[in-house]
Amino acid sequence: MNTEIFVEKISEDAILPAYAHDGDAGMDLYSVSDVVIAPGETVLVHTGLKFAIPQGFEVQIRPRSGISLNTPLRIPNAPGTIDSGYRGEICIIMENTSSDKYAQEPELLLSDKGNKKGPYHIRKGDRVAQMVVARYEQATFRITESVDAIGVDRAGGFGSTGVS
Repeated sequence: MNTEIFVEKISEDAILPAYAHDGDAGMDLYSVSDVVIAPGETVLVHTGLKFAIPQGFEVQIRPRSGISLNTPLRIPNAPGTIDSGYRGEICIIMENTSSDKYAQEPELLLSDKGNKKGPYHIRKGDRVAQMVVARYEQATFRITESVDAIGVDRAGGFGSTGVS
């Protein structure tokens, strides 16, 4: 089943998201401008796209695994949610987790391997994140005296299943 999302390109350099392979869940999102992210800095990376997402769906913004493995760049609110009622530009919140002691290092590119620390130059056309279209349901909350008798309490809590 395909869900139709209308897209407005607000930059002539915007690249439409597309699935790379049949069965993929995620589509890459691309930067429409050059931006340098200094160590410790958080910036918005612009995609040049606006979406009209149907009600009952959201777009989730997620990191690309290669960026997470090979750079100190992170999407701090991952997965980010783009609600169906949002009509602004899709931007990626990206943080450079390198410490300030690397601020004077030469600029690095997303293609650099080895998780090098320092300022990163995102270039126009770089794949910076991925998006997943997901269905959701809205919940209704009802007050009760106790939740203990509703369903089954599996017990435990944070870390209760151990580490191995």
